[in-house]
Amino acid sequence: MAATVRIPTTMRPLTGGEKQVAVEAGSLGDVISALEAAHPGLGERLLDGDGALRKFVNVFVDDDDVRYLNGLETVVGDGIAVSIIPAVAGG
Repeated sequence: MAATVRIPTTMRPLTGGEKQVAVEAGSLGDVISALEAAHPGLGERLLDGDGALRKFVNVFVDDDDVRYLNGLETVVGDGIAVSIIPAVAGG
């Protein structure tokens, strides 16, 4: 079985317009690697040059912010939803 990744509007051009992408379950790092393999460019939008999550991108696994879980080591099980939410700033 797979996990589902919800793709934000700003990143959908990289997925051919897909709102959701199914990937193999595993750690969040594995999920991001699978996303990058299937949709080149997504990985660099999510990870910085050191391989850490970018500060302006929030990632939730089953509605829990991964920064308060285990980061890229957070387990993403079968049937779990991962949501990518870019930070919004303005004034």
